[in-house]
Amino acid sequence: MSAAGKAFRAMLLAGLVTSGAGAAAAPPQPAPAAKTLASQNGVPRSQRAEWYWAGRYGVDHLQVRSIASGASLEFRYRVVNVQKAKSLSDKRANPYMLDWKSGAKLSVPQTEQIGSLRQVSTQEQGREYWMIFSNTGKLVRPGDRVDVVAGASRLEGLIVE
Repeated sequence: MSAAGKAFRAMLLAGLVTSGAGAAAAPPQPAPAAKTLASQNGVPRSQRAEWYWAGRYGVDHLQVRSIASGASLEFRYRVVNVQKAKSLSDKRANPYMLDWKSGAKLSVPQTEQIGSLRQVSTQEQGREYWMIFSNTGKLVRPGDRVDVVAGASRLEGLIVE
């Protein structure tokens, strides 16, 4: 064998050893569990659900919080696709929130001076919007699951923070 052939063979062997081809196969690792995201208050939510809401309804960063000592619930969302999120800001749509436990149907209150307690402006991608739902009798509490329905959009299984 020529000197060039020996050098090539030595390089090939060194490459195989450093790449781990000559090492024993590592035991198979278990599949990673679905990632869960946590909101600022620690309510877990799955990354798969965030992807679903973004793809289906054009929104993400969904959040339902109890405000005003529980007398109201604030629903916040960020628009990632203006076309798909249109129904959430439609002036003709009457959004409501359904509580899974009690079956209560909460609506957006109308005030004389301010009007409807929700944003109905032309939506922009990347901007956050909100709606306030009246929680008379404090039927819905932190930890409860709710659905938000506005026009053709039905955002299901949101946890109240």
